[in-house]
Amino acid sequence: MEIQFTSRLFKEGRTFVARALELDVSSCGGTKQRALKNLQEAVRLFLEEAERIWTLDQILEEAAYSWTKRTIAGPKFSSMQRLSVALPAHAQT
Repeated sequence: MEIQFTSRLFKEGRTFVARALELDVSSCGGTKQRALKNLQEAVRLFLEEAERIWTLDQILEEAAYSWTKRTIAGPKFSSMQRLSVALPAHAQT
């Protein structure tokens, strides 16, 4: 059985950081491809450990996943957008 997740990739200095949005798991690498590959491994290990300690169902439920005997369906995003708000006056330098 497989689980799908949405990844977000960004660069911090010389390192690429990949994050599984629904599961709040991150990893990094020197290239985009390596960061994504490392993220897949991190998610796999995270889910294996959650199953081992009997918290997998709770984690998937809290992340809005639903499942049957054959499939695990992730949450449906209605939209994703960048928003902004003004910083408090004392925070602006």
